[in-house]
Amino acid sequence: MAGSDYIVVLITAPTMADARRIARLLVEERFAACVNLLPECRSVYRWEDDVVEESEAMMVVKTARELFPALAKRVAEIHPYAVPEVVGLPVVEVAERYRHFLADGVRREK
Repeated sequence: MAGSDYIVVLITAPTMADARRIARLLVEERFAACVNLLPECRSVYRWEDDVVEESEAMMVVKTARELFPALAKRVAEIHPYAVPEVVGLPVVEVAERYRHFLADGVRREK
């Protein structure tokens, strides 16, 4: 797979415990090869006509582009938010050895 066959997906969660649980499930179920957990970010957003500012945990998910629809569906099933952030960003280049790591991490049995 070329770099363009992979994406980075950003997902926020209300707590680090939620992020850890979601990350483990995504890796265990092979929706992701790797998830980086960033313990705190500040998010400012509009929700139900109010501007809200909250602390959240950030997940940086590495996966195959073709898995995005299934990953987004799975996140919606296991995430505590009614509307979880699931944003896929293109990967332009990937080091060859890391590409193999990604491919192995998301290899799904047919």
